[in-house]
Amino acid sequence: MIIGEIIKVAFQSIRANKLRAILTMLGVIIGVGAVIAVVALGTGAQRAVEARIEAMGAQLLTISPGQSFMGGRASEVRVSLTVADADALRDQGRGLAAVVPEIQRSFQVKYGAKNFNINILGTTPNYVPVRNYEVVVGRNLTEGDDGGRQRYALLGADIPKMFGVNPISLINQTIQIRGQPFEIVGILSAKGSQGWSNPDEQIIVPLSTARYRLMGSDRLRNVAVKVADGVPLERGMVEVEQILRSQHKIRPGGANDFQIMNPQEILQTQQETTETFGLLLTSIAAVSLIVGGIGIMNIMLVSVTERTREIGIRKALGATKFNILFQFLTEAVTLCMLGGILGIGAGAWGAAAMSKYLGWSTVVSPVAVGVAFAFSVAVGLFFGLWPAKRAAGLNTIDALRYE
Repeated sequence: MIIGEIIKVAFQSIRANKLRAILTMLGVIIGVGAVIAVVALGTGAQRAVEARIEAMGAQLLTISPGQSFMGGRASEVRVSLTVADADALRDQGRGLAAVVPEIQRSFQVKYGAKNFNINILGTTPNYVPVRNYEVVVGRNLTEGDDGGRQRYALLGADIPKMFGVNPISLINQTIQIRGQPFEIVGILSAKGSQGWSNPDEQIIVPLSTARYRLMGSDRLRNVAVKVADGVPLERGMVEVEQILRSQHKIRPGGANDFQIMNPQEILQTQQETTETFGLLLTSIAAVSLIVGGIGIMNIMLVSVTERTREIGIRKALGATKFNILFQFLTEAVTLCMLGGILGIGAGAWGAAAMSKYLGWSTVVSPVAVGVAFAFSVAVGLFFGLWPAKRAAGLNTIDALRYE
């Protein structure tokens, strides 16, 4: 029996039992689809984290208020970061390229007939370049705006959408913040959600305007510091620590009452967590592939029993053990290959559905598709081998007598 005829007979056997073949392939379809969808989700999450790291900018540190310590115990009162601390960093930091103080509070914002509770961020003009923003419409705030306590506002990219207005038409229009009129001078580029916040849903005003006209305080939410190019980030962190410890009069050996965070480290930790979680889900999906392979082995063993007399006739007509083994092995591998192809389609559809309806970032990886398909073929070979060997090992006389 030639190879082509063996493959033809194998396909005829599959077509003769279409429903059973489909049910047999179901485990492989689910397994391959799950692997592709999970890997797509993990790859998408990793790309999103990389985009966030790039969007944050290199060499950036964030300093936030901490707690004071008395007698080795943390006080319940959080120590404030003030504009004076930011001034000290700017004046004394030799390895610091830019210092951006940020003061923030939520206020009612009204435009036309609509009003929302929106985060108002008071900061300096260098906030835009340090945070890797671009002013897509209008202009940036200036040092003169800050020094004159001008009521000017930069809008995040999502603010015009909230009010249902074209961004271009908002320039030079007036918006009410806490009942005070502010002239809109620019619209920022989109940044995207950072997981814990969405910077596109905030309004930026000059620091001095926020301090004296809106909030009445010089207490900062945080200070963003950009370390100069060529200066190691760790050295920049040490310099910031030394300046603030001196500014807060912390004695040697005393604990810091502020926190210095490297956002890239936070996001990299998130990326590692995402990779671990993705690996776990991929392992679970691979288990479903193995379960599907066991199902194929079970069905093939049943098929061998059902077709014992047919095997005897083929052997009596001259079919060798290899012919019988190859025929049944071909059936098992074909079932897995068809299941793998359908699983690839199901996985790609699932990834697209998660992206469209759930808003998750997904990227279908060609490598994942190839590995999942190859694994499905390997499952067919592994779990189809025993039934095929059992069929090939049947005694011709006993097989012909089987009823």
